[in-house]
Amino acid sequence: MQILLVEDNEMVAKGLIYSLEQKGYQIIHKTNVKSTMEFLENQEVELVILDISLPDGNGFNLYQKSISYKKIPTIFLTAKDEEDDIVKGLELGAEDYITKPFSTKELIARIQKVLLRQKKNTIITVQNIEFDLDKMVVYKNKQEIILTSLELKILHLLFLNLNKVVTRNDIIDKIWEWTGNDVNDNTITVYLKRIREKLDTDIIKTIKGIGYRIDTN
Repeated sequence: MQILLVEDNEMVAKGLIYSLEQKGYQIIHKTNVKSTMEFLENQEVELVILDISLPDGNGFNLYQKSISYKKIPTIFLTAKDEEDDIVKGLELGAEDYITKPFSTKELIARIQKVLLRQKKNTIITVQNIEFDLDKMVVYKNKQEIILTSLELKILHLLFLNLNKVVTRNDIIDKIWEWTGNDVNDNTITVYLKRIREKLDTDIIKTIKGIGYRIDTN
């Protein structure tokens, strides 16, 4: 998995490169518009993380000239947080937009979401649990785990929000959306207990008084 990071701040870049490589990504780092355009003339990557403010131009123009027509998914990275800039980036076709300062964990979660949207036959693996998002099938050590339809949808919701807390209220609202049935807080506890028992793993973390989270690490 190759990611092109276009960031002129060496300290920011160094931290991102280390964290992303720890997650198994291969990072190509460029610091300006010129070197990025030269690289993209003959090279392909699967994702671009693009700073808007660059020493010889700006990320918006770079995106329009060298990235958008190649349809490479892009996350804009910038210190700016003005609403107009956010809208502009998304209107140009960027997949996402994140403002500095940000946590590396948040950026990784956004990268994973972008890549999930781009891929077909996507399988997410956390420890020894695999979730085939297209087939809606869960495996443990390559053996299928049989879940009810509702259990599967709840687990799917957690996998779509890796490294983020899914609140109990979120789950209650989703169950109403899926089934038209009102459920209470105790019902959510029962569902999660059953899912955990069937998976026989500790990948689902309880965030006391808030909800549940699955972490990628």
